Amino acid sequence: MKYDLTVTIDKASGFCFGVVYAIDMAEDILASDEYLYCLGDIVHNDEEVKRLTDKGLRIIDHERLKHLRNEKVLIRAHGEAPSTYQLALENQLTLIDASCPVVLKLQNRIKNSHDEDEQILIFGKHGHAEVLGLQGQTDGKAIVFMDIAELDHVELPSKFTLYSQTTKSTDKFYQIKDELISRGYEVKANDTICRQVSNRYGDLEKFVVNYDKILFVSGKKSSNGKVLYDVCKKYNDQSYFISNIEEIDKSWFAPNDKVGICGATSTPMWLMEQVKQELLSF
Repeated sequence: MKYDLTVTIDKASGFCFGVVYAIDMAEDILASDEYLYCLGDIVHNDEEVKRLTDKGLRIIDHERLKHLRNEKVLIRAHGEAPSTYQLALENQLTLIDASCPVVLKLQNRIKNSHDEDEQILIFGKHGHAEVLGLQGQTDGKAIVFMDIAELDHVELPSKFTLYSQTTKSTDKFYQIKDELISRGYEVKANDTICRQVSNRYGDLEKFVVNYDKILFVSGKKSSNGKVLYDVCKKYNDQSYFISNIEEIDKSWFAPNDKVGICGATSTPMWLMEQVKQELLSF
């Protein structure tokens, strides 16, 4: 059966500048060095991680970091807590810091813009690398929550400061702020969401309505990918989440379908191109 699909890749999809910066830095070093350690997955996309590990990138966790000496270690775009930099000094490690400038600015604000006894709340994903780095700026005293319902049984002071993980939904952040104020709290809200990420919500809404089917390409670990896929599904219910070409199901398509391909801020353009070529081969 010949499908004759028309396939278009969303030009606004693909890596954000923070991820591009980290990957460029890794590739520059690997062009001359046999290997480079990276603390955690350089990006939440297994296909891109494999491409770079094939070039010599070695992914390690914090436990492995403790045992390294006199090595180069890349800090990815998500940033790190102060304890990581202290450990690097003690172990004579050279840190290649590819922390996203937006994340670094947020870390600095959390660390330096408050009195010691001021309570900080962070709207973000538990255990996410960026959030752990932000919590580290407060010596672990910040309260992290993914949903406002988590705060129902938490004793909060009458006033506090609210921050957000940089890749969270702007709308949800302001809904949370308004809800907390309506509960009688005095909330100083700092909108620290990256606009390069948040602007993609509106861009995707406009993109997906133009196609019969949507393939959203993302790593399963990407929290940004989950949020953006929900946007696709909301505005085009014929949207499908895939991580690689092996997950494409021909039964999703009909002859002469117009198909749109889009992805997360952690999705490489080469992978979306690969998906496009696979569809055209039907």
